[in-house]
Amino acid sequence: MTLAQLQDRSVSARPLHGTVIDVMDAAGPQVWYDMTVEVALSVMAAARAEHLVVCDEDARCVGLVTRARLTAVRDSSGYTDRLRLGDITDDRGPFISSLATKEEAENAVPFGRLGLVPVVDNHGSALGVLALSR
Repeated sequence: MTLAQLQDRSVSARPLHGTVIDVMDAAGPQVWYDMTVEVALSVMAAARAEHLVVCDEDARCVGLVTRARLTAVRDSSGYTDRLRLGDITDDRGPFISSLATKEEAENAVPFGRLGLVPVVDNHGSALGVLALSR
């Protein structure tokens, strides 16, 4: 598993070395874990975002949800309009420390995990996301 090279939207691609700060992308919209799925989908549409960083009442990152995940939940048979992001967010991580090297980040993520992983500071606040690929 390797980190995908991310592109800064205003300049050319960043190098794939150093700490994860060098290769992470912006965190994107951050929302509270008690937001409903429908409101989260509306926020995503308005922000033209494909993911949301989910935070608790202390602004600590508790996970990340994608548009595909929210749409699948909304279209499931068990969906209700009272379902909140905290009900569907996996708050066990993985999360990557902003001080981690690229190699440490690759080793910290469970084998087979692909997609976006939040980068957090020492207080648990989301600073960005990493794109993981094989």
